[in-house]
Amino acid sequence: MMRFRPRLLDSLSGYDRAQFAHDAGAGVTVGVLALPLAMAFAIASGMSPTAGIWTAIVAGLLISLLGGSRVQIGGPTGAFIPIIFGIVADYGVANLLVATLLAGIMLFAMGALRLGGMIRFIPVSVVTGFTNGIAVVIFISQIKDFLGLTIDQLPGDFFGKMGTLFNHLHTIHLPTVAVAVASLVVLVLWNMLARRVKVMARLPGPLAVLIIATAVNLVIGLPVETIGSRFGGIPQAVPDLGLPAFDLTTLGKLIAPALTIAMLGAIESLLSARVADNQIDDRHDPNQELMAQGIANMVAPIFGGFAATGAIARTATNIRSGGRTPVAGIIHALVLLAVVLALAPLAGDIPLATLSAIVVMVSIHMGEWEAFAHLKRFSLAYRTTLVGTFLITVVFDLTLAVEIGMVMASLFFIRRVSDLTRIEPIAIEGDMCGGQPDRILAFRLFGSLFFGAANKLEYLLTEVDRDPHVLILAMDKVISIDTSGLDILRTLRRNMAKRGATLIVCELNPQPRSILVRSGFVDEIGAQNLTDTLPQALARGHKLCAASNEAVEAPAPQLGR
Repeated sequence: MMRFRPRLLDSLSGYDRAQFAHDAGAGVTVGVLALPLAMAFAIASGMSPTAGIWTAIVAGLLISLLGGSRVQIGGPTGAFIPIIFGIVADYGVANLLVATLLAGIMLFAMGALRLGGMIRFIPVSVVTGFTNGIAVVIFISQIKDFLGLTIDQLPGDFFGKMGTLFNHLHTIHLPTVAVAVASLVVLVLWNMLARRVKVMARLPGPLAVLIIATAVNLVIGLPVETIGSRFGGIPQAVPDLGLPAFDLTTLGKLIAPALTIAMLGAIESLLSARVADNQIDDRHDPNQELMAQGIANMVAPIFGGFAATGAIARTATNIRSGGRTPVAGIIHALVLLAVVLALAPLAGDIPLATLSAIVVMVSIHMGEWEAFAHLKRFSLAYRTTLVGTFLITVVFDLTLAVEIGMVMASLFFIRRVSDLTRIEPIAIEGDMCGGQPDRILAFRLFGSLFFGAANKLEYLLTEVDRDPHVLILAMDKVISIDTSGLDILRTLRRNMAKRGATLIVCELNPQPRSILVRSGFVDEIGAQNLTDTLPQALARGHKLCAASNEAVEAPAPQLGR
């Protein structure tokens, strides 16, 4: 049954003026940080800065109002840049909005069906691989604006993009490079000094460098491209509302991109919420969070916005600034709204090179680069999965990377569990089986008897050099059996029956016992050949051997003359 209860309702219990002061301060801080990031991420994604701002306002408000985390801040994120850019390049802006709306429906359905916890099953190696891959893709996407290259439109695919960048290197614009490098240096220095100077820490680095670069441009008129020259500035009004136009012929083609948005949004938002939980000693509701993310992505396109999710950096800033309830996230969205309605004309003078420098810094901090340095500490399976996911993300596609990464991780896991599954002979003394050890063989199974390890039992079918009258399988160390394991047990029983021998199974754990009973296997071998202990199985084997001996030794009946 679907449960819809935003964390805001629980957070308001006992809410006081002191907590509001903390939430208000955090909301303002995160709001001013979100402004440059929203514009930078939108431009890097092939969208207008206006679309980025309204995505942050609308999605950020709804995620805080309806979400399952007390401190999650939602909006456009760097992880979406390669996905959004590719969809815009292949299908256009209108179809991106449709794909975002479809992704919202998928996210809401995932939460309503209580699938939020399943996201946690994605291995760390896959998450790290595609996170680092996305960081590289974001960095590559900024080369054009960072160097001021004269390129109308970058291709969406990796090889086409790299070829285009290489072929246009001769169009490099030195003033743009100078502004971008200077902005990057100022950003790095500001972040370093902010750790020591409390006054500087109150103003986020991205906003500080944005203000400085815009002020310099207003004073001396930098010969670089700006938001005004490329996009015509940012409208000082609420955008026209309406559902994105679409036609049924392209709707089917948008399912895959929408699924990509939904999966990435789910993964990033729940990872962000888990990180936040550790910092505030709380536990979020993953299903409620997914439903809120879904609603946000359904509503944002109505305002011209695009895909949004939980933003790890802004959520962490919210926590460090004192935010502890969704009220902080609501205030962050209202601050962005106030900035747009009051100060939008000033945004026209923001250099695009400065926004590019901000995104470059985001990509650098986004990657978990130390994971590559520590690869030698981990297994071949971990290394292969991480590097494979990383390369496929960079060269091909995020969705394909996650799919192949999951397949690789699953195959390596199956191999590992299969290696842990083994069969060992049990030494039987004569007095344990009525003095007939040669006619009784016993083995103990370890691990899981599943499709990846069922072949281990084939040893008993082909490699045993004795021809026993009774075969005993002790399964107290077997934790689970699947249908493939059950099938090989049935084959083993039939093989033994053809030899005139009996299979006895003993010491079953609950799950194996349940599947053997439900499948009817117990009826096939006979309930008397399923025992609780090994001594009972040996006693049963002795009884079967004794009965066989009596049948052999009994004199043949004489025929009448």
